[in-house]
Amino acid sequence: MTRPSSRFLTGAEIDAAAGWEFRPIEHASERFAAKLRAQALEEEQSRHVQERQAGLAEGHAKGHAEGYAEGFTQGHAQATLEGQRLITEHIEGQARTVTESFASIFESAQTQLAAQEQIMARGVLDLACELARQVVRHELSSNPNALQPVVREALSMLSLDCKAALVRLNPVDAEVMADMFAAEFPHLVLSLHPDSSVTRGGCLVEATGTVVDATVERRWMRALANLGLESAWEVEGDDGID
Repeated sequence: MTRPSSRFLTGAEIDAAAGWEFRPIEHASERFAAKLRAQALEEEQSRHVQERQAGLAEGHAKGHAEGYAEGFTQGHAQATLEGQRLITEHIEGQARTVTESFASIFESAQTQLAAQEQIMARGVLDLACELARQVVRHELSSNPNALQPVVREALSMLSLDCKAALVRLNPVDAEVMADMFAAEFPHLVLSLHPDSSVTRGGCLVEATGTVVDATVERRWMRALANLGLESAWEVEGDDGID
């Protein structure tokens, strides 16, 4: 068993102990109340600070939310306008492309149609010329008098002071036209010269250095030239009218 220890107190310790003073309980209560009031004031100030901070945070959050909402609305509106612009440009571009394509197709169709019309017109002219050639050939071979206006026109092209002329005719035509010349042109001294190189229905008139070509080939080429065409009187496969 441990024995309690004991020691002597020093003078300083005795003076310190002797200096203890018991104060009234009311002073302690006032200090405690003041401490409570200070704590309450501190808590109140702290609460106000927290509320102010909370208000600021809430305002910041609200402002952020409102700013976000406003920015979102503006961005959405701008994006909508941009989307509408792009759609409009796309539609206009497609319309231009379709219009240009249609115009190109229409122009090409017109060009092809014009070319076909030219081909058809040329075909019609060629057919008409062939029919006319066959009709003239038949007329020259079946009507002996068909040559009379030709010779008359050729002789009328001679000068007025011409008194004699040489007329070259196809031998068949010369035989038929001999009597007609004497009665038709009594003021001219006409010499008929059968020439097998002259196609039936035509003639060559020569007088004082002048030659009038009234052959069928020449008259045919001249008639077609007025239509802008070229075609020989004799074509391959013709049997001729001689």
